[in-house]
Amino acid sequence: MSVFDLYAACYDLLYRDKDYASEARWVAGLLPAARPLAVLELGCGTGGHALEFARAGHRVHGIDLSPRMVAQARARAAQAADGPWPEDRLRFDEGDARHVRTGAVHDAVVALFHVMSYQTTNADLDAAFATARAHLAPGGDFVFDFWYGPAVLSDRPRHVLKEVADERVAVRRRTTPTLHVNANRVDVRFELHVRAQQGGAEQTFVEVHPMRYLFLPEIGLLLERHGFALRLARAWLRDSEPDEHSWYACVAARAV
Repeated sequence: MSVFDLYAACYDLLYRDKDYASEARWVAGLLPAARPLAVLELGCGTGGHALEFARAGHRVHGIDLSPRMVAQARARAAQAADGPWPEDRLRFDEGDARHVRTGAVHDAVVALFHVMSYQTTNADLDAAFATARAHLAPGGDFVFDFWYGPAVLSDRPRHVLKEVADERVAVRRRTTPTLHVNANRVDVRFELHVRAQQGGAEQTFVEVHPMRYLFLPEIGLLLERHGFALRLARAWLRDSEPDEHSWYACVAARAV
């Protein structure tokens, strides 16, 4: 079982306050076409953004590395109040953002919740950008968010404790970051303690998520290498360019 499969067990509970609808609307606003689009989402997780894109009228194919997250995404779509969704409108499959090829051409490729920052080596980034370009015809759009290097170095990663619970489990997550300045990487160590609300059974497990922070010049180089033209860069959920206070940033590019 991969690190992402373990994390998936608590994922939706830990991020239950995440406003997928608002984030999906903001990302859709970066896409110039007003018509319904065929969207490929790389690293779709448990399907929160994909479902909102589908609700906005787009046809969405979500891909994720974790079988458990794919299963949860399918369950989310089936159990939604406006579901179940037909596969020609909303579909989820397993796949690696670096290597997957669906055999289809899409109007837009999106990679959200820092999927591109999970590509920690130059080879990983090259492969993921190649995947995006392989699924777009000229004029198609690629939108992704990432950890923004100037802000990570200006406002260093911190230790964080988060506690959440529902009727099934209580989860305590302690986050310990280790900054590797010369590798442009932060190793995020999650220690999760999970306790069943009934019976009191407990489990503790540790995961390390390596995250690469990126800079706009290297992103520009990658985009050019893979047949994209940069359209805009924004601080996440803002209309302004990212700066040293913008831990999360987003880029929209056009396939040429």
